[in-house]
Amino acid sequence: MGRFIALPAGVLFALGLAASGMTQPSKVIGFLDVTGHWDPSLAFVMLGAIAVHFVAQLVARRRSEPSSAPAFELPGLRERLDGRLVAGAAVFGIGWGLSGYCPGPVLVSLAGGTLPAAVMCASMLIGVSAHDLWFAPRAVRRKDPVCGGADLSDA
Repeated sequence: MGRFIALPAGVLFALGLAASGMTQPSKVIGFLDVTGHWDPSLAFVMLGAIAVHFVAQLVARRRSEPSSAPAFELPGLRERLDGRLVAGAAVFGIGWGLSGYCPGPVLVSLAGGTLPAAVMCASMLIGVSAHDLWFAPRAVRRKDPVCGGADLSDA
């Protein structure tokens, strides 16, 4: 059931990004330019997303079981901040600020066939692949907190 929900949700997300103009790197860079010509439109999009998520959480918390999964679970939930989490967040933020692209909007922009979107997607693929090559062998040897404490030796 979850796979049938994912496609319409992804299409709705892509349409929302395109309609709000958030696929344009200039919007993100304008939001981050707080000392120049600041563009608050990204803040309004974020507030709208928070409001929708808040309502969805209220509805989900009243359910005894999820509609498209066997049980409620939070894979990869961390109980504490550590260097890897902070470093990952910093790399994500720096890449977002320099390129003006976040992973969702860059995939929507890729459909438009622009070179900057293609370069950013290639960079993301290289980064994900480098992460997997570096961390996956270590996760197999031990229970990795990044993977929700799951024992990946059978994966």
